[in-house]
Amino acid sequence: MQPLKLLQSLALAAISILALNSTADEAWYPSKYGAEDTLGAINNLSADKVKQAAQLVKTGKTYALGVETGPDSPAYPPRSYSMTILQLDDGMGTPLGANKATGNDDLMNLWMGIGSQIDGLGHMGVNHVYYNGNKASDFVTPKGLSKLSIDKLPPIVTRGVLLDMAKHMDQAILPEGTAFNSTQIKSAAREAGISIEKGDVVLFHTGWLNIMDSDPERFMAGQPGLGVDGAQYLAGLGVVAVGADNWALEVLPSEDPQQAFPVHPELLAKNGVYILENMDTRALAADGVTEFLFVLGQPRFVGAVQAVINPVAIH
Repeated sequence: MQPLKLLQSLALAAISILALNSTADEAWYPSKYGAEDTLGAINNLSADKVKQAAQLVKTGKTYALGVETGPDSPAYPPRSYSMTILQLDDGMGTPLGANKATGNDDLMNLWMGIGSQIDGLGHMGVNHVYYNGNKASDFVTPKGLSKLSIDKLPPIVTRGVLLDMAKHMDQAILPEGTAFNSTQIKSAAREAGISIEKGDVVLFHTGWLNIMDSDPERFMAGQPGLGVDGAQYLAGLGVVAVGADNWALEVLPSEDPQQAFPVHPELLAKNGVYILENMDTRALAADGVTEFLFVLGQPRFVGAVQAVINPVAIH
């Protein structure tokens, strides 16, 4: 082949590859819920789903799924927590009125992404493009998100499912770097005698939260967690949210060392599935609970990307 024709062929091949890549990058939007949708998989919630989930309440026992959040909570740098207690009125603690009423108030300075949290659809995207093709330049401002923010979400009340991956893999605490994907998820669900359904919230128990207090450096250095194939599988089932007893849901180090937090954009940006982090699943796992009524009324901080939460499981 002549040099000129060879160059032309290579150029055409390069253009074709770029076109394919562009198509692949854009294939995840517009969303299946509609080109203007901002809620993602929350669209799979319904009044009927709530009524069905309520039927799961057998004992009335409640489980707090949130961990305590404070200045010593392990957090992704530079996230931190700080509280100042203030006395009301003139700041000197002078009693108010003839009845000498006194009180305290609290001033908080913290990152929303600390402790147990929900990641909204504006949290992570692909090359500054977020859920449903929303570009950061169009909705991200220093004073808050103008779209995809936490305050726009309705309460999440639905069927919750717990998959005890530590028990399934016959270990008390799964080691960091242990990934579970569709094969392991299907197997654990069969072992638990449950099926994952559209509109569910799926939680994973890995035992990792047990080392949060005893070895916080190790806790933050890596973790067992969800792999990309597992995320795609769950999103395909129509789940609303996925959570785990670790700080980032997904396996770390990542399955592909060249990628950074690949599960996050897979769930959030590409599928509109919410992420729940640092879920305290220990009591549920200890009691052998596999399905329950999941209740979350997240705080409605205007423009927030994330929020500190304490969901409740009711069995």
